[in-house]
Amino acid sequence: MAEAQPGKGNGNGNGNGGNNGNGNGGNNGNGNGNGGNNGNGNGNGNGGGNGGNNSPSGHIYPPPSTTPPTTYTPPSPTTVRCMDRYYPQCYNLPLACPSSCPAGGCKVDCVTCKPVCNCDRPGAVCQDPRFIGGDGTTFYFHGKKDQDFCLVSDSNLHINAHFIGRRNENMGRDFTWVQSIVILFENHQLFLGALKTSTWDDSVDRLVLTFDGEPVTLSESQGAKWQSGKVSITRAGATNYVTVEVEGNFKITAKVVPITEEDSRIHNYGITKEDCFAHLDLGFKFHSLSNEVHGVLGQTYKPGYVSRLNIGAKMPVMGGYRDFHTSSLFAPDCAAARFTGSSEGDALMMPSEMPGLSCGSGIGGRGVVCKR
Repeated sequence: MAEAQPGKGNGNGNGNGGNNGNGNGGNNGNGNGNGGNNGNGNGNGNGGGNGGNNSPSGHIYPPPSTTPPTTYTPPSPTTVRCMDRYYPQCYNLPLACPSSCPAGGCKVDCVTCKPVCNCDRPGAVCQDPRFIGGDGTTFYFHGKKDQDFCLVSDSNLHINAHFIGRRNENMGRDFTWVQSIVILFENHQLFLGALKTSTWDDSVDRLVLTFDGEPVTLSESQGAKWQSGKVSITRAGATNYVTVEVEGNFKITAKVVPITEEDSRIHNYGITKEDCFAHLDLGFKFHSLSNEVHGVLGQTYKPGYVSRLNIGAKMPVMGGYRDFHTSSLFAPDCAAARFTGSSEGDALMMPSEMPGLSCGSGIGGRGVVCKR
């Protein structure tokens, strides 16, 4: 005797004549009692097609699942556009950031009309600090944790960076990241820094800005802008991401990012829950550097610059610790300094949550006053 197939619903059939009951869903219900038909049924034509039908062997078959399988949907890539009208073939064309781009995202190279990761563009300073020089060369400068180094020094522009980090006993050096920078130009001082953070939440702003010692306040919405003369600061994202521009001098993007558990696991950073080592991923663009510019990054913009790096190395490392070390974050006094602008200015107000800064007098509230 043939084995009855699983069916759904009540079978509909005739009491006589050997007709098969038809279960809903296209399966045979239990047939009629007469005529040697399939299944075991009653002569009144009830197909017995409820859920699973009994086969002669007594097995009960469950109904087929109607729930579709769950599929993984990857996050939508960030879309960027070239907004330079001088490149009409690329202007306003939406392009997706490569999946390999870190949190800093990407920008469109309007010349080639291709999206390029921010950390892969000339002038980038990201991660453990990985630099892309003005000549396009990739190199690392590890510096030392809780110390300050000059990145760029020219007659009218000086940029220092404060490094934070963790000691790696196996490697004999520190893992380091850029936590804050100070930009000196003309007689002005501009500070950008990441607050010390335990658990990272990108919706919470951890970026601190001051201009000539006064806090810069921006509403937490993309496109929010602060301006003083030719200095402008614009939010590139609702939180933790800004563009700083001084007309005719420079343009800097700064994004606060954490060291994730995955980063720590892959690179053996040893990051704990007490501190995610929030730091800055930076992008620099300069408009008026002289031929005498120096600094870790600045020297790579010199005409005819010849790199001394071992380009064949897996991680080409820039030396010169003593040439670039400064006495404080605010001092243009590294051995490679070229800055001739004003060295005087108002006190810079710094958040007390920033480790490794030497500050003289304290004030009430969130900050301390640090003078050069």
